Amino acid sequence: MPTVCEPFRILLWQDQGRLWQASRTRSVRYFPTTMPRADPLLVVSSLFLAAVVWLIARAVRQNGVLVRVGPSPAPAGSLLPTITVVVPARDETANIGACLRSLLAQQYPTERLRIVVVDDDSQDDTASIVAAMAASDSRVTLLAAPPLPPGWKGKAHACWYAVQEMPADTDWVCFLDADVRAHPLALASAVQLAQAGALDLLSLAPRHELGSLAERLIIPCGLYILGFSKDQARIQAPESEQALCTGQFMLVRRRAYQQVGGYAGVRDSICEDLDFALLLKRNGHKVRLEDGSAVLVTRMYTGWGTLWPGFAKNLVDMLGGPARTLLTAVSAIVLSWCAVTLPLIDAAVCHRGAHGACVALLPALLGSAAAFGLHLAGALHFGIPWWYGLTFPIGYTAGALIALDSIRWRLAHRVEWKGRRYA
Repeated sequence: MPTVCEPFRILLWQDQGRLWQASRTRSVRYFPTTMPRADPLLVVSSLFLAAVVWLIARAVRQNGVLVRVGPSPAPAGSLLPTITVVVPARDETANIGACLRSLLAQQYPTERLRIVVVDDDSQDDTASIVAAMAASDSRVTLLAAPPLPPGWKGKAHACWYAVQEMPADTDWVCFLDADVRAHPLALASAVQLAQAGALDLLSLAPRHELGSLAERLIIPCGLYILGFSKDQARIQAPESEQALCTGQFMLVRRRAYQQVGGYAGVRDSICEDLDFALLLKRNGHKVRLEDGSAVLVTRMYTGWGTLWPGFAKNLVDMLGGPARTLLTAVSAIVLSWCAVTLPLIDAAVCHRGAHGACVALLPALLGSAAAFGLHLAGALHFGIPWWYGLTFPIGYTAGALIALDSIRWRLAHRVEWKGRRYA
């Protein structure tokens, strides 16, 4: 039966129900369940600025990794080791004379310097130019490379053949591209640095001369990409299984060369310089790449006809394989064109009254200013007209197309270079 307190209990339950309902209403009113969404343009512009700042900071850090090798004569009374410079040459009429003249002008003991040029089946006047210079200076020797054996690539075979024919008392071998010109103290400086660091391979990156539109558009962007994508300090660490190297100048201790089997160990490589450096490093030898821009200069290509196939033949190897090459190419296109289009999009939407776009305009402009400033400074560094610093989106786009061509060649197991087709 109901007690005397029952009516009061019922009233209490009703009051509690009303209080609960009121509190629920207030919670809905004052604590909305949905948060305001971030403006997409602000998100994209902020991410763009962060990416540009990170890339520039990375490039600045990497700029101090390589030691800049300056001209340095040997100390008085010191005895420099015997060195043989090997220059593989195929159709190098435009370059071989200047290259040899720079080598003959080296401030290096005459009796300790030999120069061997390997004519790799040239179809131009390369051999006759070298022969004339050899007739007037005994330090120069001209060799004709035998027919390319099955499974070999041209440059690897020419370098291997030259080492078989060079004097037995050679202490160091310097592999030098025919399009490189050396400062009179280049060899003396490199040998001293290699000996001081107990190196087995010292590779020097030369300064680039850029003459044509193609060179000025592509090469600065390509060097930036390598600076952005390669962690040089980590790669050059002795414990790393990777290596940095350029075949334009490679000074190799002969004993180390012979211990790994020389270029025969990378006979089928289209990127033989990097693979040879890896072969040395993985066998316990010390390998370094340094900045040789003060003692070496090169003009690798003269226009689209040589630049495109020259980069396409091994760009996929330089960037770490097809997948990484594709990712790098897409990223370069997106980021470079964002520097142009993103501030314009933000400004247009802001003009229509969107507050979020007006806020997004600031990081977009900062990112674009940093990107353009970097490339304008690059144009000054390379000694080309300043306005090339404004064309970098075109340069990265063209470079990405070369990268895609490099991937296509690699997937098709076909590479073409200087009239040869390699499977």
